[in-house]
Amino acid sequence: MRPRLASALLLGIAAVQALPATASERRDGGKLLLTGGVSSVEGAAGGGLASWAVIAGSETQDGTGGTAHATYVALPDFSLASAGAAIGISDRVEFSYAYQRFDTQAAGATLGLGRGFAFGQHVVGAKVRLAGDAVWDQDRWLPQIAAGVQYKLADQRATVRAVGARETRDADFFVAATKLWLAQGMVFDATVRLTRANQFGLLGFGGDRDNARTAQVEASVGKLLAPNLLVGAEYRTRPDNLGFAHERDAYDLFAAWAVQRHVSITAAYADLGPIATRPGQHGLFVSLQGGF
Repeated sequence: MRPRLASALLLGIAAVQALPATASERRDGGKLLLTGGVSSVEGAAGGGLASWAVIAGSETQDGTGGTAHATYVALPDFSLASAGAAIGISDRVEFSYAYQRFDTQAAGATLGLGRGFAFGQHVVGAKVRLAGDAVWDQDRWLPQIAAGVQYKLADQRATVRAVGARETRDADFFVAATKLWLAQGMVFDATVRLTRANQFGLLGFGGDRDNARTAQVEASVGKLLAPNLLVGAEYRTRPDNLGFAHERDAYDLFAAWAVQRHVSITAAYADLGPIATRPGQHGLFVSLQGGF
């Protein structure tokens, strides 16, 4: 078994063993609207671009919850689609999966790949809450803190290697802190991710410029305008490993609307910077999430 995959499995096993054993009855639901975040493009609970310390689903410490999402990002020269699901257990541990498909559309022909050439990626994740509670401890200084891993497998091995990537599979490790102030209707998150992913991993990992994991930052801020409406912004730094195409940081401005307890819609203006020599890749981000 690969060491990185073994690390992910050990994290999941340790998290399950840490769950409270005193709850003889499982009670699903109970979280306030939007306090579990939405589904990120990589499947974990958080914002659209960032993974937060919150756990997917509407469960409290005595229940099990889950989410499923479908996301589409329309860019001037490309499009990105993501679909997946996550399960939260006792508001302590989360397991997630997402499949991403990056379509080069007409730009694929000018890049020598062929019109409509698509890159795909599987993302398998695990996250465990280590300390704090974003809701019940919101009047204390301690934020909710979680650690996680996302194991990524890009599926265009020959092409990814041809553009300079060293690997087509690798793991990201992250630690996130999420702080909620209910009285002010504010939420903040700061996440540090150790990664060497190119374009979130769709173009492989490492490259001819740099092959080491580096610490990247994901920051989010949100304001509740109503109990079911959260608006805010995110910023995510990224490594720049490939010589053929410069990669810059990404950001978005979002609005998340809980249509009802089990359904939410997120819309955003997202700027992903240059992609594969094409500058100015910004456009509409739309995500539909169902959960329990």
